[in-house]
Amino acid sequence: MKTNVGSIDRVLRIIAGLVLVGLASQGVIGAWGWIGVIPMATGIFRFCPAYTLLGIKTCKTD
Repeated sequence: MKTNVGSIDRVLRIIAGLVLVGLASQGVIGAWGWIGVIPMATGIFRFCPAYTLLGIKTCKTD
């Protein structure tokens, strides 16, 4: 796995994931909010499989 998620993208993914999971755990948005685990995980691991398929890289080149 090569890093393909940049710093700003990473922070936004983690925040969005936390918000979705938090709302789902409180019962505000229902079970679909647990999908927030996916952007949270891609932000933590700095790798997005969809970016690889689409050829997108938001991090600085090595």
